[in-house]
Amino acid sequence: MKLAEVRANAFAMPLSNPAYPKGPYKFYDRQYVVISYRTDPDVLRSIVPEPLEAAGDTVSYEFVRMPDSTGFGDYTETGQVIPVRYRGADGAVIEGSYVHAMYLDDNAPIAGGREIWGFPKKLATPKISHESETVVCTLHYGSVLCVSATMGYKHHEIDPAPLLESLAKPNFMIKIIPHVDCRPRVCELVRYYLQDITIKGAWRGPAALEFFEHVQCDVARLPVREVISASHFVTDLTLGLGEVVFDYLKDA
Repeated sequence: MKLAEVRANAFAMPLSNPAYPKGPYKFYDRQYVVISYRTDPDVLRSIVPEPLEAAGDTVSYEFVRMPDSTGFGDYTETGQVIPVRYRGADGAVIEGSYVHAMYLDDNAPIAGGREIWGFPKKLATPKISHESETVVCTLHYGSVLCVSATMGYKHHEIDPAPLLESLAKPNFMIKIIPHVDCRPRVCELVRYYLQDITIKGAWRGPAALEFFEHVQCDVARLPVREVISASHFVTDLTLGLGEVVFDYLKDA
């Protein structure tokens, strides 16, 4: 392969057979179970990286079932998302979410998520199932149970307008790529948006959430002090591509 061909064809690894196609990535019948809870504010502040700041003492723990996604296939994902504030270059304060940890069961979105946006994805086994009147969600890392969550099934229908407003807010994460000598080569704060969102059904109900400690799956680092609310909803949407808003290796 000639130099010009390498430059023209390089998109993702492996060069001749990338692990995922180019976006945009569309999701159909994407099912969320989101449980919001209060946690230790000191630990939360120690985790959220500047220039972001925690917007309180709450965390959203999400289970997301994705049966039909272009390029990434059929998979399930889970993780912790933290409400934050970000002050832009113009001084305006923007409310959004910081993606702290993610665990999923499919190679293509792990590789693509880490390489394109910087999603903090690890391989694990999350599941969403329905047992009679209960939505049951679990996360296993290997053979070890790390998260157990339950929610009452479709107890109360909710107004989709506030949910759409929340989903339209920006999401932030830190993209880290090491150099070949293990020095940081890329360390950036990335922002992305969900787009073309259609809510196909949304409900709230009672919920319970429990974490179990694991050295490679540290969800218990942000302990559950009190469950605040739980929502269960189904959407179609597009995962928007990202933009760099802060470069830790260049910006003062």
